Amino acid sequence: MGRRAQLALFAENLSKDPLSEGDPADFLFHVRGVGGVGKSTLLRQWQEAARRADAVTAVVDENDVHGVQQALVELARQLAEQAGPCKEFDKAVEQLRREQAAQAEPMPVEGEASVSSRVVTQAALGAVSLIPGAGVVTAMANPDAAAQGLDRLRSASRSRVPRRGGRGDEAGLSRAFVGELERLCRRQRWVVLFFDTWEQTAQYLDGWLLRLLGEEFGPVPANVIVVLAGRDKLSEREWALLRDQVADVPLEVFTESETRALLSSRGVADPGVVEAVLQLSMGLPLLVELLALARPRTAEDVDVGGNLADVAVERFVQWITDPEKREAVRACALPLQLNEDVFTAAAGPSGAGLWEWLCGQPYVSGRGDFKHYHAVVRASMIRQHHAHSPQSWAAAHLRLANTHATWRIAVEERLPETRRWKAAEWRRHHLDETYHRLCAQPGTQLTAALEQVVHAAGQETAVLRQWIETLEQAGQDTTDPALLTWTERLRAALSSTEPGLTCLGVLLSHSQLSSESRSWVYTYRGIDRYRSDQDLEALAEFDRAIAHNSRNALAWARRGEVHRLLGTYDQAVADLTTALELDPTDAWALGSRGQAHRQAGRYDQAITDYTAAL
Repeated sequence: MGRRAQLALFAENLSKDPLSEGDPADFLFHVRGVGGVGKSTLLRQWQEAARRADAVTAVVDENDVHGVQQALVELARQLAEQAGPCKEFDKAVEQLRREQAAQAEPMPVEGEASVSSRVVTQAALGAVSLIPGAGVVTAMANPDAAAQGLDRLRSASRSRVPRRGGRGDEAGLSRAFVGELERLCRRQRWVVLFFDTWEQTAQYLDGWLLRLLGEEFGPVPANVIVVLAGRDKLSEREWALLRDQVADVPLEVFTESETRALLSSRGVADPGVVEAVLQLSMGLPLLVELLALARPRTAEDVDVGGNLADVAVERFVQWITDPEKREAVRACALPLQLNEDVFTAAAGPSGAGLWEWLCGQPYVSGRGDFKHYHAVVRASMIRQHHAHSPQSWAAAHLRLANTHATWRIAVEERLPETRRWKAAEWRRHHLDETYHRLCAQPGTQLTAALEQVVHAAGQETAVLRQWIETLEQAGQDTTDPALLTWTERLRAALSSTEPGLTCLGVLLSHSQLSSESRSWVYTYRGIDRYRSDQDLEALAEFDRAIAHNSRNALAWARRGEVHRLLGTYDQAVADLTTALELDPTDAWALGSRGQAHRQAGRYDQAITDYTAAL
């Protein structure tokens, strides 16, 4: 089926009545084909057709997806831009974030209230006392009983949600998302959700999408269309129940007539040149487009030797007559993603004024502020640069690494250290800095990169995936054996049932890991055991963390909290005091020490710590 027929197929589907019983519309399309065959281009055309049919649309790809939560947030954001706020979904996201933050607070023992609940109830009762005639109400209210009541409510809420992030979190967000789809579908003829680069994003979303379509999160409205685009066929076993409902759209290479038509539209008419392009491109649309843009004048200009993609890309670059444009194209293949700031850093002064021109090239795509090269084009340019100009390669990557380091430090100046790993902007600059340093000096930077993975493993799984995927990309682009071996090990650990813990165990086997980093490995393992109510195991992990680095304030604080839960209050106070000597601003440790004092009957000291914590 040709491209026009495929576009007509989708447009015809949009013209149907979604509730018709006679000739129902297809609700799931799967576009598949090899890299460079035009899947993303077809999705853009389908999205435009959907918009013309008054549909609201959203699209995600590998740049948006490192977990279900990220994908849902991005889909909801795009839908909200077209159809108004997704209020219920936003509330669900905020609730989830509060619950995740609450996991870090020491849980109160039976019969007493937590610090935060006391703060809330005291503030509430204080506010009520300002209302005329409310004095008798506040006199009757017992702040301690009210705070304990709030704790019971919060504990009940926690009991309905897994303490560890996972499918429970996904289910709540997914139900809220389906609720928003239902609301939108009452007002819109169609809602179309596009998932590009499914060969990459399926590892996070395949199981979730099957659960969604199986209506595990609630009935999916009939006027929701899902479009997947990827290289591979859908898994026969997992998708067996939905197979009859999937409209399969295999994308083949251009036919000879389609290739000739595209060349003609680009002004390539010489018969010899056309035949040479037909031979070299083998009908792959991206390569046909690149060769056409090279404006070859004779058949000899179209080199038919060497790697297909490399020859086409190199020929295209050579035929960019403006040397500044040519260098900008080469330089901007190095970053993983581009915005105008990254473009300026990569292209340098000679690239001034060329950003819009680059964004208009057929191999550059992406939504919003960030763009990226097509994988085939970028891989080809990376191979050529790395092989032919190793010194220039290293120098360019170091410049970009230092640029991202500057941007990262600027973010750090306005963010407390405890919030950095939660900040997407900080992580993005840190990831890109890590990637470029690995590309420039993989041998000397490997240990530093693995020590960052230690901290990533202490965060949610989506963050850990981002770090491992960045190391994987650096390994592919440098072909460094040690880096490739480590990424294979980390990728295998990531697929385990406890990815963070498994990755931490793998990282401990690195002989060059510093004592400080080993201390963090044991700290994160201890926090995991603590959250799983395995207090004795957590205590052992914190002991190891402190043995490797006696200045690890978090390990002291967490060990003190475990001692408090075990009823060894003097040891808890001693550990928490050490933590506060290392970090006097740690309100969490102050609150925990206050609780330990209170449980031990030292009320004056408890009040002092609570006051300082507040």
